[in-house]
Amino acid sequence: MAIPPRITAAGGGGRKPRVPPLPPARTLLTAFAAAAALAVLCLVSSSPAASLSGSWRSGAWSGDKYLYWGSRVDCPGKHCGSCAGLGHQESSLRCALEEALFLGRTFVMPSRMCLSSLHNTKGVIQSGATTKHRWEESSCAMESLYDIDQISRTVPVILDNSKKWDDIVSRSMKLEVGGVAHVQGISRGELKQNPLYSTALIINRTASPLAWFMECKDRKNRSSVMLSYNFLPSMPAQKLRDAANKMKETLGDYDAIHVRRGDLLKNRKDRFGVERSLHPHLDRDTRPEYIRKRIAKWIPPGRTLYIASNERTPGFFSPLSDRYKLAYSSNFSSILDPIIENNYQLFMVERLMMQGAKTFVKTMREFDSDLTLCDDPKKNTKVWQKPVYTDD
Repeated sequence: MAIPPRITAAGGGGRKPRVPPLPPARTLLTAFAAAAALAVLCLVSSSPAASLSGSWRSGAWSGDKYLYWGSRVDCPGKHCGSCAGLGHQESSLRCALEEALFLGRTFVMPSRMCLSSLHNTKGVIQSGATTKHRWEESSCAMESLYDIDQISRTVPVILDNSKKWDDIVSRSMKLEVGGVAHVQGISRGELKQNPLYSTALIINRTASPLAWFMECKDRKNRSSVMLSYNFLPSMPAQKLRDAANKMKETLGDYDAIHVRRGDLLKNRKDRFGVERSLHPHLDRDTRPEYIRKRIAKWIPPGRTLYIASNERTPGFFSPLSDRYKLAYSSNFSSILDPIIENNYQLFMVERLMMQGAKTFVKTMREFDSDLTLCDDPKKNTKVWQKPVYTDD
């Protein structure tokens, strides 16, 4: 069968779209692993487009169409050889899930999530390891982080290493029309309304090479937001949820603070040798003496204070113990050690702990109602300023 023209964004003279790789060969049939399989773009039929219905929202969707963005979050793109932290990858996943929800399609989720070396200190990658082995060592199963069944109650999801996905890909290759639509630079509205795309069994999107979440850069338009910021944080794997519940039961009534230091305390010297920082007040505002003053108006003395932090200096927060009963994840090693394999899992448990606190104080503000330790903007302003260590 001759290979039909590829479906691409309208408008000539633009950059020629790359064909994103579909799932790795080990997770698909041997035939699909061949490069020719990716080049196939079947002509589509004229059946009506699937619509977003109430049954989809309630989790009772029985549709038979799929949305695939890639075998790794933010890949293809600049993050194929590396990866961002958990928060950035969650933003990208949420964007892809939103599109699946909008299109009324099942989302084909990567079966593994990359672990950023900047945010994960557990495990050592062997220097002589193969590419496949290095990926497996520097990633974790998506099911070890999230409850896929719970996510599927809102947006139906299958993993890209499942037999069901293998069967779907095989079926798409046998179709003479309506198999796979490879798309890039096309809005979700057009994907839903244009029968060239809406009737395809699989939509294979090549998202922004910067990051998947760039496809949702209009999220400031609140009417376009279909999944809240807290959607994925509220979907942890059951074992992580159980661990957090045990910790909460042990603490009873408690407050919490999130103190992000390590990865954000990056200073550099300008051409005159003067230290500069993107967050000039952060180092000062996240030290115990300033934390004590800042939270006094929100958290009274004598309260149990759970501290979640990436500060690695032993005893760094001990000065707060003269006012509060301090608790850390390290106090719950009997609960966490048997289940925690990486820092992403640990942060997901700590995030549940912060959500369960009577009063929660963040490091920097994300929403207007947030209580924060520091008034510097969380978003990177790319303005390097002199660090401030004294009272303003």
